[in-house]
Amino acid sequence: MREEELVDIKFRLYDGSDMGPFQYSSASTIDMLKQRVVSDWPKGKTIIPKEASEVKLISAGKVLENTKTVGQCKMPFGDVGGGDTIMHVVVQSSLAKKRAEKKLDDSPRKVVCSCSVL
Repeated sequence: MREEELVDIKFRLYDGSDMGPFQYSSASTIDMLKQRVVSDWPKGKTIIPKEASEVKLISAGKVLENTKTVGQCKMPFGDVGGGDTIMHVVVQSSLAKKRAEKKLDDSPRKVVCSCSVL
């Protein structure tokens, strides 16, 4: 039976600090990683995610989808081994999302009026 591949992942936070490295199986989902980030979030940070939906993970310039596995997101680096995969963590609170959506809703719109003057 083939041994399951393990991947070392570091999470790079907004202030440049890192969490990890942590080992994950290649079958772990991105949603599982997000939940780990939220549960292990360092104390004393000014921005703190409350739930996994507030976290986006970025690897190789791509926002990773919750349903993808670590194995599907791992970038092939040829024969170079021993390095950690670094995923950048972006936190957007639910309140910030609502504000951004509200700004879009409140943006000025061009109104066309077809009025006739008698």
